Amino acid sequence: MMEKPALDSSEERAWLGEGQSEVQLAASPDTADPDDADRPAWDSKIQYVLAQVGFSVGLGNVWRFPYLCHQNGGGAFMLLYVFLLLIVGVPLFFMELAAGQSIRQGSIGVWKHISPKLVGIGYSSCVVCFYVALYYNVIIAWSLFYLGNSFQYPLPWEHCPIDVATNDTVKECASSSPTPYFWFRKALNITNSIEESGEFNPIMTGCLLAAWAIVSLAMIKGIKSSARVMYFSSVFPYVVLFIFLIRGMLLDGAIDGVTYMFYPKLEIWGNVQVWRQAATQVFFALGLGYGSVIAYSSYNPIHNNCHRDALMVSCINFMTSVLASLVVFVVLGFRAKTIALHCVAENLGVLNLMSYNGSGQYWWPSFNVTDRSSVTLPEYRQWYEEYGSKLGPQFTDCNLEEEMNKGVEGTGLAFIAFTEVMALFPASPFWSTLFFLMLLNLGMSTMFGTMQGILTPLMDNFKLLGRHRTLLTVFSCVLGFIIGLLFTQRSGNYFVTMFDDYSATLPLVIVVIFETISVSWVYGTDRFLDDIELMLKWRPPVVYKYLWKYVCLLAMVGLLAASFLRMVFKRPTYTAWNQTAASEMTLEYPGWALAMIVMLIVFASLPVPIGYIYSTLKNRHALDVPPQEGPGPQVHRELYTKCNSTDQLDSNSHPAPCEADGIRPRTSFLPVGNEQYQLLPQQEEEGEEEEEQDTGV
Repeated sequence: MMEKPALDSSEERAWLGEGQSEVQLAASPDTADPDDADRPAWDSKIQYVLAQVGFSVGLGNVWRFPYLCHQNGGGAFMLLYVFLLLIVGVPLFFMELAAGQSIRQGSIGVWKHISPKLVGIGYSSCVVCFYVALYYNVIIAWSLFYLGNSFQYPLPWEHCPIDVATNDTVKECASSSPTPYFWFRKALNITNSIEESGEFNPIMTGCLLAAWAIVSLAMIKGIKSSARVMYFSSVFPYVVLFIFLIRGMLLDGAIDGVTYMFYPKLEIWGNVQVWRQAATQVFFALGLGYGSVIAYSSYNPIHNNCHRDALMVSCINFMTSVLASLVVFVVLGFRAKTIALHCVAENLGVLNLMSYNGSGQYWWPSFNVTDRSSVTLPEYRQWYEEYGSKLGPQFTDCNLEEEMNKGVEGTGLAFIAFTEVMALFPASPFWSTLFFLMLLNLGMSTMFGTMQGILTPLMDNFKLLGRHRTLLTVFSCVLGFIIGLLFTQRSGNYFVTMFDDYSATLPLVIVVIFETISVSWVYGTDRFLDDIELMLKWRPPVVYKYLWKYVCLLAMVGLLAASFLRMVFKRPTYTAWNQTAASEMTLEYPGWALAMIVMLIVFASLPVPIGYIYSTLKNRHALDVPPQEGPGPQVHRELYTKCNSTDQLDSNSHPAPCEADGIRPRTSFLPVGNEQYQLLPQQEEEGEEEEEQDTGV
């Protein structure tokens, strides 16, 4: 079978204009798309795999998946996650890979290829990618700040500072602990609520500028430059995770942490919210809807085995989440055990002071209160559970599970819990440097994919931008930095939380729903599988047809409904740091912040209906234009004729039906071969007078 050249979406070719059937017939086996010849390509398969893995494996694998697994039944949540990954995640990931690779366009071009009415899907993906890039780079800026402060001994968050005015420990730090004080006061200098904006944080503004400069330099030459960085940024986090795992397993309390995490609680399967959280994690872990998966796969050779890539990347992503969870809970187990043992020591000190006149009490413990090393945590807990209600407030319950529940999600895990643990390690600056280098690389590899989801569709769809790649990249990064100044205010952390929780969730789910409808019901799953068969030289299992048409679509609609209802019936809240109380508290968003959330969601979703309406009106206007002299709309039908009966088809090909009178050729993701048709000569002006017709939504 002949090599199929990539489709050309250029509007300069009249007979392949918007809304017409995109069947392209090659004149000869050597015919190539001139635009495709200039398109960048991956240097190797390993480069492409590292890019996809680097994008899909991000900070969420380190601080979101372990939290969900821990809060929702441990091993039971993992089984649920794997189930949803197989029936929803992998099929949708495969769909995006195949679409990008076959059409060789970014997200805008892919959905415009099916129908111009669907072009808004690609623009929505670009808007959401821009949202994510804005706040994701702030997290990279935080990592840069902590990385710079890691080259000190002792670490600056290891001890509370001294107030020079009173020559005593700073009250805010003494009321909390050194690590949250350093995070909230030294790093963020945070306000008490989102309503108090405060001035700009100059240090964080400089770190954000450095983060955008790194992204700009790494992407200034497209995938050629970013792919070289990927060799380090995608592999280094795994090296660090394995180092931390080996070191963590040697710590006291490591087994307690792992046991606590993986202990299965099967009753959680009856909770609808757990299903929602598992589906959301599958959705975001693979990066569906961003357009980055499509953009990366569009630089692949046409016959690359994207099905194997989908299975491989999904498997690597899941195993990375498990590895990160092991590391997190090994470290948190050590932290919780250390705090609990310190609590036991303090209570034994109280008992030791009371030993002269209280040893005869009936509640007096049987263990030796003078030898702290001989008293184990289970012994103390058993004594406290038996007599705790009869003891005074000077005694506390040293509960290991309560300590495990603290600071295990998001920034609380990375910048408070982990930093606190690393301060307890010998050679703490080394471990701190290693950890924040890992966070920096995880963030950067995801950031590259996110920016590619913006730049590739724009350059593919607008030829002027494509000719000025460097200028577009630099301009995008400068614009991102300017808007990102919103997050470097003293209240900036609250806006990061807002964007992370609300700006991408609903719009991305909407995007993926329309993507699934486009492939399954507009284009047709049988056609799509036909095109994949031409591309891979074998046909994927028919189960994908039913997963795309029904299971994935219903699952995404259910996720959208659950997410929307949760927003409506549970007023959005955020966690604020109160300087006076030196503790965190949950606050409701004010009215203007709720309006901002709604605007972010609406603005990201609007391109879908706008694109549909614009294309519909454009087609109606084209139909209202009176036809000029000549064949008119019949030109397209007369472009091709059947091949001679002597022309033989390749035995391995799967021919599409030849065109009969009055029947339009079907739209195809992949160009069908010239084994069945031959291109008839036609005057240039006739081709330019064709009416635009829609492939149909």
